[in-house]
Amino acid sequence: MKKNILPKIRNGQSVVIDMNTVYSTEGADILGVNPPVFDFAFMDLWSKPLGLLYILQSLREKNNVSLLDCVAFAAKGERTFGRARIAKEEIDKPEVYNNIPRHFNRFGLSEKEITKHLATRPAPDCILLTSAMTYWYKGVEWIIKLLNKIYPDTPIVLGGIYASLCAEHAAALGADYIVKDRSEPAAPYPAMDLYGTPPYGVVMTSFGCPFSCGYCASRVLWKRYRRRSISDTMREIEFQYSVGARDFAFYDDALLIDKENFFYPMCREISHRFGNEIRLHTPNGLHVREINERCAEILYSSGFKTIRLSLESVDERVAHESCDKVARNEYAAAVKNLLNAGYTHKDCETYILLGLPGQNINSVKDTITFAKECGGTPKLAEFSPIPHTPLFEKCALKIPALRSEPLLQNNSVYCSYIAKEIAPEALQKLKDLAKSRTELHR
Repeated sequence: MKKNILPKIRNGQSVVIDMNTVYSTEGADILGVNPPVFDFAFMDLWSKPLGLLYILQSLREKNNVSLLDCVAFAAKGERTFGRARIAKEEIDKPEVYNNIPRHFNRFGLSEKEITKHLATRPAPDCILLTSAMTYWYKGVEWIIKLLNKIYPDTPIVLGGIYASLCAEHAAALGADYIVKDRSEPAAPYPAMDLYGTPPYGVVMTSFGCPFSCGYCASRVLWKRYRRRSISDTMREIEFQYSVGARDFAFYDDALLIDKENFFYPMCREISHRFGNEIRLHTPNGLHVREINERCAEILYSSGFKTIRLSLESVDERVAHESCDKVARNEYAAAVKNLLNAGYTHKDCETYILLGLPGQNINSVKDTITFAKECGGTPKLAEFSPIPHTPLFEKCALKIPALRSEPLLQNNSVYCSYIAKEIAPEALQKLKDLAKSRTELHR
């Protein structure tokens, strides 16, 4: 018997609900949807709609659940550690981007492919649609129109990061319901088996972040920082391993915090249970002050194949915006420890922030050079003004339209074309410098 099925809203006005309303559904056929990405560029850095997958796992005990991942289902070509290229098609640019001389694309399934995929199933009782970056909302808008055309009587519930940070804007896209609150998952692990044999697994050992960086929305999205237990983390890995995953990406913002009591014991448990059967990755960046000799050796021996380091900037003002998480000597020591443990210079990819308001371009050059001198490989991370963060408010004073048009928050074009902090030519020179093979290693 179906219980608490949300009705279709016919007046075009989205209704705000909380997650408890979604979780109260019983006996329903529920379709989870991850929309395609509309942007200038997109890469699969072990990207999965984790929140949606946790929710689907929670609901499947009392409902029938299925998944349409418009991004992952468009993967093609050979995979590197489980990652693959995502099919793309050039599309018309939104008007706000007309002066930007770059191609704009839909990354993911086409309308024809989505229609064909959904033709094999009956109309669901409810569609749960997730959202990620605020400036990807055009893909959300596009899929809502398509889903309403295919299933005119099925209610659509929109949640995710964009819906949380820009709830009023999201309410105008045509979804029936908006979930803007965020809560810790009620499920023990994400429903990765909905991919069949997933190309990789995703792991969360904690929710939130103990830091409050001026550019980051972690404290906005998660009101508190909580570490999960090692047993819960292992259960998450084991489930995904059981359905075929052999690469695992840790989504944590602070994986190495309190490493003696959590990270080290977790690594021992992973090595004990899986040996060298799985590969581990840290795309979000590690706090380098935590990487002493022992930590570097444990990372290497435990099978962490991809590591990302957070240097961000050697400029004291910029470092302060990053909660002073790292100093020059700490970064130099961390890279030295990693190289001694067995990693290569190429393995030590290092995030360097670019395009913050008022940031001196010479400080970016200095940071790139410093990273190379220490033995790291620079990787530029372009700034995006994220709603409700301190730096967003600073940027919005200069560009008020940021408050009403999330497309202007796009990190691919913000610093060079929107805020004009760095000329496109100068930006390219910085990218070339970062990619240069010139050996500056000591």
